[in-house]
Amino acid sequence: MRSTQARRGYRVPCRDIGGRKREVIVFGEAGRVVLTAPPGETAVFAPLEVGPLRAALRDAAIEAADPEPER
Repeated sequence: MRSTQARRGYRVPCRDIGGRKREVIVFGEAGRVVLTAPPGETAVFAPLEVGPLRAALRDAAIEAADPEPER
């Protein structure tokens, strides 16, 4: 399972500490990898949700290193 490409980044499903469905957004920009968690909450990943997070982080790192992103 791969994370889905969001308008600006990759949306990775997770849950908050109360078990509600949430998502983390990961994107690469200007030499940086940015991870946006649910506002004011803790992101909790099941073992099978860690793979999409890892893939999103890898893809964002590649995008961050690319000096001229495709648009």
